Amino acid sequence: MSKKSSKISYAKYGYLFSLPFVIIYAIFHLYPTIYTAILGFTDCKGLGNSNWHIFTEDIWRNFRTILNNNTFKTSLSNTVLIWVMNFIPQILLALLLTAWFTSKRNQIKGQGFFKVVFYMPNIITAASVAILFNTLFGYPKGPVNDLLVSWGLRSEPYYFTNNATAARWIIAFIQFWMWYGYTMIILISGVLGINPEIFEAAEIDGANDRQVFWQITIPNIRTILTYTLITSMIGGLNMYDMSRMFNNGNPNNSTLTANVFIYNQAFSGSYMYNRAAAASMIMFVIIAALSIVVFYLMRDRNERRS
Repeated sequence: MSKKSSKISYAKYGYLFSLPFVIIYAIFHLYPTIYTAILGFTDCKGLGNSNWHIFTEDIWRNFRTILNNNTFKTSLSNTVLIWVMNFIPQILLALLLTAWFTSKRNQIKGQGFFKVVFYMPNIITAASVAILFNTLFGYPKGPVNDLLVSWGLRSEPYYFTNNATAARWIIAFIQFWMWYGYTMIILISGVLGINPEIFEAAEIDGANDRQVFWQITIPNIRTILTYTLITSMIGGLNMYDMSRMFNNGNPNNSTLTANVFIYNQAFSGSYMYNRAAAASMIMFVIIAALSIVVFYLMRDRNERRS
């Protein structure tokens, strides 16, 4: 028996262990995605309709209808705006806390406690948070209005959820509050993965904390920053729960997001599954295109030259 033939191949066990994931992914993710893409080219509408057909003459009809829909345009702009409003302060605060927790010169006591407190909003269910903030900004009676009136800042209660700008800012703040701790943990894990010898060399050379953070830490966590930006963008453009449960897109569709629009197309009375599927595919293309742009812009400089 040759030496080569006596070796045991373990590759088949790897395929075997990955098989459950592949099967579950194919059934619950890949198949629905393909089915949704097909529905976008059909006349499928109406509850329980199984007798639908693919358009043959005007295959892009549903996509043109969605792209020309003013409500969809409004929902898309709202989605992008609310994401930008929450992501910019979220990443800035997460970077500040990361620099604070990973500083070698400032040893913060009770780091574990602070990390748990900052991360805790992320584990609260969206429904609970929506109810909480609806209560806080309630009209005419609510804790925020009670404080504003009692402190003399307002003579009468303010209808926060009936004002487009205020409603957007509240939802953006909720998203920021729920996710900045998660972003902080991800960034801290990236910093802890940097070779400590680099920081030691910088300290010997006399670099201060600001120089270490901007010239060593940030360039070495470029991959983590890219991951954070991509995942936040995907989550932000897929925002549904807070817009739906906090204010249901009101007032006047000012907090309506793309996913809530898709839900309304599919399930809120009209059952326009074909248009909902077309809108879903449009959002998929937008997210994929933006992800490619972000990956390109966040590439390493040396990689760009090559």
